[in-house]
Amino acid sequence: MKKILIVDDDTAHRTMLKVNLMAAGYDIIEADDGDQVLPTLADHEVDLILMDLKMQRMDGMEAIKQLREKGRVEPVVVITAFSSVESAVEAMKHGAMDYVTKPVDIEALKHTVAKAIDFEALREENQELKKRLGEQFDFGNIIGRSPAMQKVFETLYLVAPSDATVLITGESGTGKELIAGALHHNSNRKEGPFIKVNCAALHENLLESELFGHEKGAFTGADSQRLGRFELASKGTLFLDEIGDMSLQTQAKILRVLQEGELERLGGNTTIKVDVRLVVATHKNLTAMIEEGSFRQDLFFRLSVVPIELPPLRERTEDIPVLADFFLKRYAMKNKKDIRGFHPQSLILLARYVWPGNIRELENTIERAVILCLGEQITPKELPPQMLPDDFKMIDKEPNANTPRGLTLKDVEREAIKAILDQTNGNRSQSAKRLGIARQTLLNKIKEYGL
Repeated sequence: MKKILIVDDDTAHRTMLKVNLMAAGYDIIEADDGDQVLPTLADHEVDLILMDLKMQRMDGMEAIKQLREKGRVEPVVVITAFSSVESAVEAMKHGAMDYVTKPVDIEALKHTVAKAIDFEALREENQELKKRLGEQFDFGNIIGRSPAMQKVFETLYLVAPSDATVLITGESGTGKELIAGALHHNSNRKEGPFIKVNCAALHENLLESELFGHEKGAFTGADSQRLGRFELASKGTLFLDEIGDMSLQTQAKILRVLQEGELERLGGNTTIKVDVRLVVATHKNLTAMIEEGSFRQDLFFRLSVVPIELPPLRERTEDIPVLADFFLKRYAMKNKKDIRGFHPQSLILLARYVWPGNIRELENTIERAVILCLGEQITPKELPPQMLPDDFKMIDKEPNANTPRGLTLKDVEREAIKAILDQTNGNRSQSAKRLGIARQTLLNKIKEYGL
């Protein structure tokens, strides 16, 4: 049964709405003014809020603003006098979904309410789809609940089954190779080979031989025929990392493969057809390289059929606790250590650090911390020195322990609660158990800190 919160300071009018909506099959809870909306939602989950715009203590407009500021997404239908429709339009700009006018036509109200609840169900279904898409690619280091990573997951879901060429860009350490692997292993070519080549790691002549192969006698030392990576990746995926380090000569040959689907081995004159899906990556600015003349514009257009840009870790800080917990479990198991989690200060320091090396640096940091850790928690003592403020002092279990500059005990508590909520996917009962507090206490803390 769908639940509706009716917010109206007119008791008689609120009762009339309640009786009619209950008769239509809805479960009803009530609030007598706008300032009671957030407290009521702290104790009840609702499918819709039906709210009068004009109330004594807090009008509906302000209540909607507070709802959205707190990140609440419940659909709101406002009630206004016919002469004040402009106010309803203004309320919709602040996040209301629809409005009805006084005197309320009950049939029109039922229609509006049903429409709003159906729309919300569609929104939740869409959110669940996005979540499933994220979970589908949630392996290796491809972990992320941040909006930026959810967009990446959606793109992966759509492009993986195709044969489209994909250009993955992003700073070093952001996980470009893992994204390439996700594209292959979730594609129609997943039974075929996944071949990787780092273009920056090979000398130019060696790179051409690696990619296109060579015939016997093609150059000094070529004492036998060798198949190139394009041929070896037949019916599968070829991943070219650091494509920006490739010479213009090799770029021209890559372009021919993309245009014609064929190549010739070094020292050979036989045209060989290849069936390969190409995925490329770079940390360089290819647009700037095109302007400089060091990268071919026609090749860029061929490569960037579907571009995927990976955000740096400093722009997805909400993913840091989840990633850190993932690496902690991995390296605790590898090193046979019984480490249960992170000291709250450690989580704050991890969240505050800018991570120039991105996920790769985070992984290395957690591996190092696990190796150094002698207790059940990763404390700041196990973190690299560059992550600690100059005046850092460890908060111990004594009430009068010192705190580092700008860091209060409330900061520690808030970050610890947020981290545990992230780790339990927002499950409040599990979070309360792991924090060792009552569920109601956790709900109060969530309300207090606006989590």
